[in-house]
Amino acid sequence: MIKFLDLQKINLAHQQETEERILNVFRSGWYLLGREVATFEKNLATYIGAQHAVGVANGLDALRLILRAYIEMGIMEQGDEIIVPANTYIASLLAISDNRLVPVLVEPDPANFNLDLTRIEEKITAKTKGIMIVHLYGRTVFSEELKSLANKHQLKIIEDNAQAIGAEWQALKTGNLGDAAGFSFYPGKNLGALGDAGAITTNDAELAETVRILANYGSNQKYINIYQGLNSRLDEMQAAVLDVKLKYIDGENARRREIAMRYIEEIRHPDIQLPQMPGNPAEHVWHLFVIRSADRAKLQEYLTTAGVQTLIHYPVPPHRQEAYREWNVLSFPITERIHDEVLSLPISPVMSDEDVGLVIRKINSYA
Repeated sequence: MIKFLDLQKINLAHQQETEERILNVFRSGWYLLGREVATFEKNLATYIGAQHAVGVANGLDALRLILRAYIEMGIMEQGDEIIVPANTYIASLLAISDNRLVPVLVEPDPANFNLDLTRIEEKITAKTKGIMIVHLYGRTVFSEELKSLANKHQLKIIEDNAQAIGAEWQALKTGNLGDAAGFSFYPGKNLGALGDAGAITTNDAELAETVRILANYGSNQKYINIYQGLNSRLDEMQAAVLDVKLKYIDGENARRREIAMRYIEEIRHPDIQLPQMPGNPAEHVWHLFVIRSADRAKLQEYLTTAGVQTLIHYPVPPHRQEAYREWNVLSFPITERIHDEVLSLPISPVMSDEDVGLVIRKINSYA
């Protein structure tokens, strides 16, 4: 069986360096808010090109804390609206609604799965305070028109960069395109920890400091709490692991691009819709390679029998989830069709050329 994602093999590639760093943490006796976190935050900020990086417990908390910080800073207030793509993973919406802000769903562009930037302005109201762009599946979504629109309406651009670390737009990395960005380092991400972990990046010093305080029980001095904060801290072990793997992210993303290009060039099945390589390959890091098929269930069963593991990202759109039952009556036909048809093929930096070739042959033989 070709695994969808061989996490063991991915992490064993960095075994020696990772073990050394973890051992250093173990022996240090310092496990939170220490040297490893500070080092990773500095290196992450440098890599992204942002002035500030703050490690947090996970990707959802990264987005939650950005929005919470804007509320504490007086830039947003409960009841304000945040525009967000309708076909994103539910975490994007949870971060908004958890802060008692209102998600405003916008359909994606079916050509690239990302937020359709031409549909944003019609959704802007007097209550709109931000646009959450999601670089879905690893592909950058950004434009000069988006920047101008945000400036025109005085909106914050928040990047959900959970899937696209290392992707670029006009030589700027995702995570440094908007006003702030949230990262997930869930183990299956392109830059994955050995557990949950996340971060925010920004060029706004006040926002970074507010996030840092909020994530530490609302405290910037032990036993002195200036906000009703939460506990969301990146620990030393995960920071050490991530700092090792950060050095290799560009090479691993390059391998993902190679595999994606082979899929695009060599899969030749008339009933399967392939994603497209953007004009600038740097705009996509291929966290996922997502095809579409009207007979998804049949195709997935066939591939499983043929020894190819696939996954569905994601089978149920947010507006059809019980968690948002008040939206169940809404219709987003583009989103709904995407969620009914998408299927993710194996893609990772440790896949062999032989494995890639087998996936291609099996799909081309599908009847």
